[in-house]
Amino acid sequence: MAEGNRLTSFFITPLIIATALFMEQLDGTVLATALPAMAADLHEDPIALKLALTSYLLSLAVFIPLSGWAADTFGARRVFRAAIAVFTTGSILCGFSSSLAAIVAARVAQGLGGAMMVPVGRLVLLRTAPRHELVSAMAWLTIPALFGPLIGPPLGGFLATYFDWRYIFWINVPIGLLGAALTTRFIPDLYEENVRPLDVTGAALSGVGLSFLVFGFTILGRGFAPAPVVALIIGVGAAALLAYSVHARRAEYPIIDLALLRIPTFRAAIYGGFLFRIGLGAVPFLLPLLLQVGFNLSAYESGLLTFVAAAGAMVMKTTAQPILKRFGFRRVLIANALISSAFLLANAFFTQATPHWTIMAVLLVGGFFRSLEFTALNAICYADIPSESMSNATSFAAVGQQLSLSTGVAIGAAALEAVRALHGGGALRAEDFAPAFYVVAFLSTLSISTFVRLAPNAGDELTGRDATTLPD
Repeated sequence: MAEGNRLTSFFITPLIIATALFMEQLDGTVLATALPAMAADLHEDPIALKLALTSYLLSLAVFIPLSGWAADTFGARRVFRAAIAVFTTGSILCGFSSSLAAIVAARVAQGLGGAMMVPVGRLVLLRTAPRHELVSAMAWLTIPALFGPLIGPPLGGFLATYFDWRYIFWINVPIGLLGAALTTRFIPDLYEENVRPLDVTGAALSGVGLSFLVFGFTILGRGFAPAPVVALIIGVGAAALLAYSVHARRAEYPIIDLALLRIPTFRAAIYGGFLFRIGLGAVPFLLPLLLQVGFNLSAYESGLLTFVAAAGAMVMKTTAQPILKRFGFRRVLIANALISSAFLLANAFFTQATPHWTIMAVLLVGGFFRSLEFTALNAICYADIPSESMSNATSFAAVGQQLSLSTGVAIGAAALEAVRALHGGGALRAEDFAPAFYVVAFLSTLSISTFVRLAPNAGDELTGRDATTLPD
């Protein structure tokens, strides 16, 4: 019986949770590849379609703070299963959208499901896996999920090129039904005995602050609203977040517990992870546009090039544990941030004459190192979190991750707009993309400033690292 419980917590549970992550990752990567085709069909500027990406990420950032409280109150299995249903319904609505406004609204609905789906699934894993096996369990969780980014670009490109981009959303339906069935059968219905009361004021302030701030930066310079209105939106968002920071210090049970930032490992994962993930948020937006709009490749050809980044990430998942055990989290996070940022910068030097095998090689190796950084960040984030704060920590970390991804899209799009404006507007050109890659690569490099402050033995408990495993 004990062996069966261990098998469930170490293998079966991560794989079921990965079904939800697979669905979300597949959705995001096929959408990124199909954006130019969607823009043409909806008669919109390709950069304007960033709203389809950022509206989802924005919805995640707004609703994720509620996920920990909802799981503790209503049970992890019930919330996780309902989240899959909401996400699947949102996917169906996306497929029936016929305008930019409709698809943005449907993506917000998807984000509501995703906001509960991913962090609650991760919370289940954190509460069922032994701490010393957390890195390996995280790998089991992410390996199946990486099949989404692996098959997403070629699948999205194929559907957008030879069929209709709407099919990229409807393929979530059978996956969602399977995930809901497996959840009912295998996921434990975990409750928290002493549930914290819901911080309604904090939820309102953080929701307004995050949504207004990210939305304001998303539409900045796009002509969607007059400049004074955009400035007002950004100002309201900043003021709401400032008010929340004051409220969080006074509230007994804040919905986003800023006191967790006093824990060095959690603070490094939040601040450093935010900067590093800006590049991750920008690349799925910038690279397909460069290949399709700049290099005149079809969506299918673009997808056949970009999927290899996920292949590199999958290879890494089998080596993360020994690498972290050998060198420690601090060394890996610092060195790997530099390596990953260099590969991100390499995208700026792609031209129409660059051989496709060279592009694929850069994306493959870059995907390996980038995924190693994400695995290390996701694990060390919870290294020193007490069990009673785990649900709050998962919500906090998930908000930071999604906010950084939407920030990356916004920054990448803003850089493109700025460069295009310098040559008088008009159609995007291949040379417009290099400055955008320079900017996001530089921001990702800045994450090192937070990792250097970690203790040399930070996170060693997660890998079983001791003095005998230290590098010579």
